[in-house]
Amino acid sequence: MKSLFAAAAAAAILSTAACAPVIVGGPPMDLPPGLQETAQVGTIYMSSNWLNAENDFSETLTEEVHEELRLCMHGTAPIDVRIHIEDLDRAGRLETLLNGDGVHTISGTVEFVDPSRGNLVVGRFPVTAATSAQGRIGGLFGDRQMMVAEEFGRAVCEEAFGRNPRERGLRNATRG
Repeated sequence: MKSLFAAAAAAAILSTAACAPVIVGGPPMDLPPGLQETAQVGTIYMSSNWLNAENDFSETLTEEVHEELRLCMHGTAPIDVRIHIEDLDRAGRLETLLNGDGVHTISGTVEFVDPSRGNLVVGRFPVTAATSAQGRIGGLFGDRQMMVAEEFGRAVCEEAFGRNPRERGLRNATRG
């Protein structure tokens, strides 16, 4: 009986720990100037409160943010990234079809962490991003999660490094 109780208690602890935010928290802090030039994207962790999103949103977000950060973090010193998403709002497909346009928005907090210094937080930013639903066709058939996740990754690059990793044009989902 004791082992059953211990197993249940351990499962409860693990299930609540998995939902805990990965963000340490605190006021915004800029990355040190030297680190802006030497940082390389390491592991990306994502947490959130309850969001109205598909099951694969965490994977989509971390993949898209990693792709964008890889383009704006040109150094060799691995820096981990912790993301906590507070809000996600995607334009409805029917609304976009009827109105001809819509907007996907996302906001959260991003922390840059140096694993070589005991996971010291070296930068923290609130990040908000918005992107067009790409008209009736894009709104109806487009991958809304990918669009907003990619735009969030670009906003992280802008906020942390002061640069957009992509040229404007039709190269990616957000077109900008």
